[in-house]
Amino acid sequence: MTGVAIVGAAETSKLGRIPHLSQIQLHADAALNTLADAGLKPSDIDGVATAGATPTDIVHYLGITPRWVDGTSVGGCSFMLHVRHAVAAILAGQADTVLITHGESGRSGVGRGGYRGGGGSSLAGQFEGPYGGMGPTTMFTIGVLRYMKDYGLTHEQLASVAVVQREWAGRNPRASWRDPITVDDVFASRMIAYPFHKLECCLVTDGGGALILTKAERAADFPQPPVHILGTGESVETPMVSQMQDLRSSRAFRVAGGEAMRTAGITHSDVDHMMVYDAFAHLPIWGLEDLGFVARGEAGPFIAEGNTRPGGALPLNTNGGGLSYMHSGMYGMYALQESVRQMRGTAPAQVEGAEVSLCLGVGGMFAASGCIVMGTAATV
Repeated sequence: MTGVAIVGAAETSKLGRIPHLSQIQLHADAALNTLADAGLKPSDIDGVATAGATPTDIVHYLGITPRWVDGTSVGGCSFMLHVRHAVAAILAGQADTVLITHGESGRSGVGRGGYRGGGGSSLAGQFEGPYGGMGPTTMFTIGVLRYMKDYGLTHEQLASVAVVQREWAGRNPRASWRDPITVDDVFASRMIAYPFHKLECCLVTDGGGALILTKAERAADFPQPPVHILGTGESVETPMVSQMQDLRSSRAFRVAGGEAMRTAGITHSDVDHMMVYDAFAHLPIWGLEDLGFVARGEAGPFIAEGNTRPGGALPLNTNGGGLSYMHSGMYGMYALQESVRQMRGTAPAQVEGAEVSLCLGVGGMFAASGCIVMGTAATV
């Protein structure tokens, strides 16, 4: 274990469509809820990390005086990297109490900056855009089609990811989509970019979340049970899908996930609960295989056979994921929040006896990854 724990965690008061709050107000709402969760005031915070806004915006808006800041922004997994960096900063004495914030007006677009990742001067803009690359709904399909051809992943197995995660969402009152669905329902939904139907693509919503970390030895000072950071990992590969080492696998997943498990000192059998960023239905398949939970080509059948559903051998994306819970462009914070809830024992769809949670995030289209392993006090 690292000796650092999460002592505050909360999301915005509402999720979904929140047109009366700007993007920075969503950051603030999540931050204030998290401060209340930890029984702290802004003056108690001396470290701030954020993405989607600058740390200077957050610090000024909340009235914080930090001595450590982190504005790392590598896409939706940025918050996993923030957790890793905060652990290092706390252990090095550069900060005592770190606040990590997220807020995004993904649906309403209030106060949201423009998308800069695919501009003409970027690598993707120069070398993929001219050939028809139009962001995740087209670029993500390249690897999926290669994987389906090489490993025999069926459309039914791909659709099962959305079906299973809707089962989890049905147990979560805050989930955006809760009604049960079938594989046929997925096929009946509108085709977005072959082979993805609408129900295999993430939601577009407003919301936010925040975390507070400090030394584990201070855990008794806070009202909530601490969630211990056991291990962390991070990596990047390429901003261009076409230049991935292997279209069927994420090197960033393999490096970040392997590092997190190594530093946590755990094996696959130790993991009771798992979150994998799921902007599209294939991402949990890549995550399970790249981290070695199943062999290459086996994740599709593993999910379709019910192993990740409620009552299954490896509960996965238990809040409903980006496909059914919520997704505002940078979903990693919500995956972290669900891992925290599971370790606290407060999740709406609680996994009985869960003591170790692995949370894997993706940034861009496999451009980056962060992985955090969390545990309960029983793991210390």
